[in-house]
Amino acid sequence: MNSNAFKDKTLLITGGTGSFGNAVLKKFLNMGLKEIRVFSRDEKKQDDMRLEYKNDSIKYYIGDVREFSSINSATLGVDYIFHAAALKQVPSCEFYPMEAVRTNILGAENLLQSAWQNNVQKVVVLSTDKAVYPINVMGLSKSMMEKLMIAKSRQLNDSGRIFCATRYGNVMASRGSVIPLFIKQIREDKPITITEPSMTRFMMSLDQSVELVEYAFSNARPGDIFVQKAPASTVLDVAEALKSIFNSSVEIKIIGIRHGEKIYETLCTREEMAKAEDLGNYYRIPSDGRDLNYSKYFSEGESTVIRAEDYNSNNTTRLNLEQTKQLLLKLDYVLNELKA
Repeated sequence: MNSNAFKDKTLLITGGTGSFGNAVLKKFLNMGLKEIRVFSRDEKKQDDMRLEYKNDSIKYYIGDVREFSSINSATLGVDYIFHAAALKQVPSCEFYPMEAVRTNILGAENLLQSAWQNNVQKVVVLSTDKAVYPINVMGLSKSMMEKLMIAKSRQLNDSGRIFCATRYGNVMASRGSVIPLFIKQIREDKPITITEPSMTRFMMSLDQSVELVEYAFSNARPGDIFVQKAPASTVLDVAEALKSIFNSSVEIKIIGIRHGEKIYETLCTREEMAKAEDLGNYYRIPSDGRDLNYSKYFSEGESTVIRAEDYNSNNTTRLNLEQTKQLLLKLDYVLNELKA
């Protein structure tokens, strides 16, 4: 990526105190940015970051995307936005669906509307494989966020400004994911609890999630969604690999599928794959450029018969146990835990 694009610019990261925000900071502090704004609700995490980075170019904004005035003040004078603020835990969103609606849908609308009004040049919103064929509230709310981004992109016309999205699967060792949980259970000599042994998940590192956002930033057209191709492992292989890495003999306990979980996740629907552009390591899913001319929907429609297959964690490259172990051994989180 051309780092000159960031020189003397201002970048806003919503949800900036999370795993993604920290990964962006570590990489983008050397990009020549005039200012990086970290926007979140958590003053404790902001204070931790302030003490860790000790960098005057990082500005901290306490606020909530649910409040338009809150996010609107943070976007004034901003050139680029990475929108990572979200409720991400599947079970909690299932039990409190309106909370997910307020943050993931209404909060995204506030962010996009503010970016549109304040002439922000590029916005990348972060989505998830759970937004594809969604069966849970978290996925449904993220799917709506994607639709809001596409709708807002249509208002940009030929301004040269770009709103786009990235969509990716499980980010290994991110906050709330299974790898930290499994390691904690191993350390405490407790059984590793897995929901379903055959469950597959895409395996993507935090660095790769940042690379995907960078790629989208550099290559997007208005309304595009970018997907990074990734291998997958079963949950059982992840648990067995961690047992081997930590030389543990704890048992593996099957507890059953949690609220709103799928056996496998999908990154691109078959309908999207029919029009997706294969860019090597990535898929670009272009937005539907048709206007609201009803004859196109009710009289004419489209004659294309969709014969594509969706892209999911069951038909992507499957890692075996040894490959899963080697992938986990590349993670800083795992290596640091081994040293602890």
